[in-house]
Amino acid sequence: MYGGQDRGETRAVFFRAWDAHRAGRPLEGVEKLIVQVALRHPEYHPLLDEPEAARERDYFPESGETNPFLHLGMHIAIEEQLSIDQPPGIRGYYRKMINRFSDEHEVQHRMMECMGEMLWQASRQAAAPQAAIYLDCLRRLLDAR
Repeated sequence: MYGGQDRGETRAVFFRAWDAHRAGRPLEGVEKLIVQVALRHPEYHPLLDEPEAARERDYFPESGETNPFLHLGMHIAIEEQLSIDQPPGIRGYYRKMINRFSDEHEVQHRMMECMGEMLWQASRQAAAPQAAIYLDCLRRLLDAR
């Protein structure tokens, strides 16, 4: 979705999609998914309405800030993973989590925790993300509840 783009260019994709949605213009490609995900997060609508203020803003987790673009992007990544069952088996875990927790949005937030764990491990080890870490985390979530 974002290959080769810098942060500003990536965020511009979000702003263009949101602007097209608000103006009632047809959405193309990934714009449909961006808007679908953004509509589940009304707390981010004011941010998406003000591209100049948000395009280069930094978000600091150590200060308790959530990066809304990362958050929306993780939702999009999960939607894309589910659409192609990649990593293999992700759809099965998702269905089991929906049966357990029933709220799709809550399930995706739980999945984000596991995706974050996988990415953190990859960063720590200076290695590619390992799907096994992600799937194992999802399994542990199901086993713990």
